[in-house]
Amino acid sequence: MKNSIFVILLCVLAGCNTSVKTPEPPLPEAIKSYNIDFNWGEGGPNAFAAPGLWADANPQEHIKWYEDLGCNVVQTFAVSCNGYAWYKNGIIPEQPGLKHDFLTEMVELGHQRNMKIFGYFCAGANTKWGTDHPELSYGAPSSPHIPFTTRYLDYLCASIKDAIEKTGMDGFMIDWIWNPGAALEPYPPLKWLACEQEMYVELMNRPFPGVKSMTPELEQEFRRKAIARCWRRVYDTAKATNPQCLIWVTCCQVTSQDLVGSDMFREADILMNEEGDISHVEGIRSIVGEHTRLMTCLASWNHQDPATIIPQAINAHIGLFGFTKPQINSLLPPVSLYLSKPVNEFERDNRNIAFFARIYNNLDLDYVKTER
Repeated sequence: MKNSIFVILLCVLAGCNTSVKTPEPPLPEAIKSYNIDFNWGEGGPNAFAAPGLWADANPQEHIKWYEDLGCNVVQTFAVSCNGYAWYKNGIIPEQPGLKHDFLTEMVELGHQRNMKIFGYFCAGANTKWGTDHPELSYGAPSSPHIPFTTRYLDYLCASIKDAIEKTGMDGFMIDWIWNPGAALEPYPPLKWLACEQEMYVELMNRPFPGVKSMTPELEQEFRRKAIARCWRRVYDTAKATNPQCLIWVTCCQVTSQDLVGSDMFREADILMNEEGDISHVEGIRSIVGEHTRLMTCLASWNHQDPATIIPQAINAHIGLFGFTKPQINSLLPPVSLYLSKPVNEFERDNRNIAFFARIYNNLDLDYVKTER
């Protein structure tokens, strides 16, 4: 005790600071994710997969593939763009011929391997909704086509609540929170369907002025309010159903005028910039929440080079993600194939996967698995 008092007195006399600096909290584990994408494929009336395509997908085989790749986060599907669900006994009709309770079993198997499992919803496109409700849609192309009417948001949010409760998924990716017409600027003018005119009154709190009296400024205000309402409904539904549910927003144009000042960026648990390049991802740190984790995407459509993007993302603590549609039945080739030859002998999405297989498994980029 005497020695302790003596040390304290010395510190006081010397003017030293006896406070202990609180250590910085450890960085969360880097997100290492992929998606075998059931959205795109043959047989649908548009570029989306026909209902029931890959309905025999085996959760054990899929989890094994993601585990071999080294993923700690798996993005799969609650409801894909064709409008049918990937789990059973829900309020949304399941994929015709669905063999397994796919998403529910993916969650159970993934949790056994310490993976987080995310479902998926596409806010702006749903072939079934478009064909079932032609008066509430711009048709059913494989592009954003759904006005965010109260009726549609009721449907979307009911399906989100249902999937959270029935599957136990850790969260979900929400895609294409866009007004109908296109996901990328410049946007074509809205068609001002009767349902959109009703939305105008609800959102703008004034009578619809008529199509001929519509100005670009009024339309832009409406567009922003439509997206803001959609986001608020999605967010509130998810968090009320399960406060721990993680919402992963994916966005292909974060600079869109429709999204200026959006709460979506501040409130999302994960925000992924699909453009892929790190400068665009870093550029949004000032508009996201303190808790929001950033991710980037590597896929053929955005033409990013994994040799450049992956090291930059790792250094900036930005999560990694990629996706491509199935190549073999409902799956992709075994991960061992992507390790069997040098990364630069692969092309496009296969090259991205070859890079991920090494980075996610802490292997050197020049690693090649040799048969014994």
